[in-house]
Formats: sequence, C-alpha cells, structure tokens
Amino acid sequence: IFLLGIILLPIRALLVALIILLAWPFAAISTVCCPEKLTHPITGWRRKITQTALKFLGHAMFFSMGFTVAVEGKIASPLEAPVFVAAPHSTFFDGIACVVAGLPSMVSRSENAQVPLIGRLLRAVQPVLVSRVDPDSRKNTINEIIKRATSEGKWPQILVFPEGTCTNRSCLITFKPGAFIPGVPVQPILLRYPNKLDTVTWTWQGYTFIQLCVLTFCQPFTKVEVEFMPVQVPSDEEKSDPVLFANRVRNLMAEALGIPVTDHTYEDCRLMISAGQLTLPMEAGLVEFTKISRKLKLDWDGVRKHLDEYASIASSSKGGRIGIEEFAEYLKLPVSDVLRQLFALFDRNRDGSIDFREYVIGLAVLCNPANTEEIIQVAFKLFDVDEDGYITEEEFSTILQASLGVPDLDVSGLFKEIAQGDSISYEEFKRFALKHPEYAKIFTTYLDLQTCHVFSLPKEVQTTPSITSNKVSPEKHEESASAKKDD
Repeated sequence: IFLLGIILLPIRALLVALIILLAWPFAAISTVCCPEKLTHPITGWRRKITQTALKFLGHAMFFSMGFTVAVEGKIASPLEAPVFVAAPHSTFFDGIACVVAGLPSMVSRSENAQVPLIGRLLRAVQPVLVSRVDPDSRKNTINEIIKRATSEGKWPQILVFPEGTCTNRSCLITFKPGAFIPGVPVQPILLRYPNKLDTVTWTWQGYTFIQLCVLTFCQPFTKVEVEFMPVQVPSDEEKSDPVLFANRVRNLMAEALGIPVTDHTYEDCRLMISAGQLTLPMEAGLVEFTKISRKLKLDWDGVRKHLDEYASIASSSKGGRIGIEEFAEYLKLPVSDVLRQLFALFDRNRDGSIDFREYVIGLAVLCNPANTEEIIQVAFKLFDVDEDGYITEEEFSTILQASLGVPDLDVSGLFKEIAQGDSISYEEFKRFALKHPEYAKIFTTYLDLQTCHVFSLPKEVQTTPSITSNKVSPEKHEESASAKKDD
C-alpha cells in the first residue's frame, strides 16, 4: 500500500477527476432545462450522443481505477426485460453494473442528485429518485417504476439493487418488492469480487468511503465479475404477488452465487445503529424486522420504542441479553415460579436468556392481546378489594403475593412507580398497564388461579362466574365487601 500508494494513488485520482470533468459537459447537455424529477424521457440526439459518450467514459473511469471486468451472459433488450435486478449490493463500486448494462436508469436516493458533479452525472441516466424521509416517497417510487417498466421501451431500462442497502456478500437479505410490482420480466445481474484482499465492501461497520477508495486505488488491479442471468418471467400468481416473485428470483440468484438467504432488511440496519446508540451490541437490533412486522402487524416506531425499553433492562447485562435476574429486577418482583413461567414464554429458544427479537415477539404475541380495556378494568377490580375506586399498597401487596405465591413479597418499589400518592387510581393503573404490557400476564394470573380453583370444586359447591373472588368480572353484582374479602 505504501509503495503503490506513492505511484498509483495520485495517478488514478487525477485520472478519475479528469474523466468526471470530461463527462460533466455531456451530462449537462443531456439534462439542461430538465427538472430533477423527470416527467418525460430524454429522447433524440441528446440521449443518443450523451449515452454513447458517458458509457465510454464510464468504462474508462473504472479501468483507470484498476478494475478488470469479466462479463458473462447476454444483456436483455428493453422489450425482453424492462428491469434489471443486481445483487449482492456491497459497495458504491457496484455502479460498474450500470456501465456494463448500458447506463439504465437507477433507483437512487434523492440526496445523491444534489452532490456537485456526481449529481449531474446521476441525473443523466434518468434515475428514479427515492427520499427516505418523505412518507409518500415509497408510493411515488413504485408508481414511477410501474410507469417506466410498462412504457414498452420509451424509457430506459431500470437497474434496481433490491436489497436496499449494502451487505458483505455473505448472504442475500430480503429483496424489496418495488422492482417486481410491475409484473414484467426482470433480468438478474450477479456481482462478484473474487479478490484475495477485499478493498471494496462498504457496510455499516468497517472502512469509510475515502479509506476504501485509497485502498482500492493502491491495488495493482481489482477483479470484478458481472453475470447476466437468464430473464425471469413472472407467472400469473407472481404478477399478483410481487413478494413471491422477489423471493423466487432471490433464491435463484443465491443458488447461482452459492450463498444462503436471510430475512433481514434495511430496517434491521437502522435498528442496529439505534442499538449501538443505546450502548447495546449492534447485532441486538437484528430482528428480521420486515418478516416479524408483517406477521405481527408491527410498525417501525413501535419496534424502535420496544428497543428503548429493552435497553433499559439489558444495558447492565453483558452481551445485551436479558436473564431471569434482569427480568425480575426490571419488574421489581422476586424470582418465583410464576415469573419463571412468564420468562419462559419470552425465551423462545430455551437458552435461559431473552434477546431483542424474542422480547418484541413476546410483547406482541403474549402481552398486548391481554392489555385490552376490559382486562385492565378486570385487573383493577381484582386489586380494589374494598371497591372505593383506589388501590392501597396493602391491597396491591395482598393480590400480588397470592398471584406470585410469595407470602413475604415487598412491592413498595413497584407501588411507588404506579402511584402518584398513597393509592392508585384507575387512570394511573391503566396508564401503567398500557405502558408496561409485561405485567398483563402477572395481573391476570390470580384471576386464572381463582377460575381454576372454582371449577375444580364439586358441582354443588361451585359458585357462578358472577361471584368469583374479588368481583373480577366486568358486570356489577350486589355483594358485601366483607363477604368478598372472605372469598
């Protein structure tokens, strides 16, 4: 690196800068008087001249960087395959696929179009611009892709990196369905970098943009293979289900690459960054977000909020996982059989600890369904023994002692967390229950125990559900407080 850095680095940097300066006038001619977001394709002599010039200069630029490109397969025409899908996406150098494919339009972040010089070159390939901060951007991007893909060759072909973020090429993450929604044939493009020293991978952890450029420019040459696979035509079922089409194409590409697939997505990378900011191991944020959010009907904000809660429990734990002790300390309750049972419901793989994925699934599947208004009312009545509309610390302690099977339970810390004063009102109890769904199972355990007790008695001794202990049913019944306390 030291030797070639002195010789190759300045020469290649100058050549790249020169080629960009030469390409800029052609890009400017192509995009003059055109809005940033195009409504009509660039046609005529401007498209023909600029495409030819920019394609030549693109090849020259990657050659000057030291890339030797091996191309396999046949490039499909716009009518054969309006959409290219390239994977794995691991670096900004993947732009070489765009040059080899004849400068198709790319799906790119709108911020990239604002970069001096580079932004003008990007606009010359008539990109589909995406804004990750605009809530309507996803819908507008899909509509734009559909319009172009079904234009029968009026617009250039579209090149999409369906993974949506850079990975280290060890697997293919979930393909976003945008490129597959139009229901048109797509041509997969495989990207390989068969070099002993990897100087191109650009992910969330690792080298920066400048460091990668320096390392790559210092290599005598960098090999890259671009393979155009056979065109994939969607079936009728896949036309109506783009996720099915995307999964089939991903599996074909992974098989050709000899690597596995995984259900992680760009949103997992965002959660990784958030986990790091909360002093958790970054891998704690890997929850297969798209997969579990689709199955459990969760949104991004909800999962990000759960990450904050998880961090408050696991921050003191080595490795960022929750054990039974941290779980009990967070709930301000002792380790008991009931608490172990609740912990086991979260601990899906039975390894004695809860990771963030298990925590999210546990809250969504086990706790949230029990946190309805009716159940909160039932739980409050369960604690409010004298029916005065308030729960005292003594009432609170009595029920939790019975629920957890711990006769000498100290609940002062938990009581103070809920109560504003010497007692707990219904609104305070409801607010706490909604904010801490982990307690839902504990609050209703006593009710379950009483129900089992009643129905295990002989028929002539059983009471009706309307007079089960502590009047926990939502209906109001006439019964003295003293009789209720005896029950």
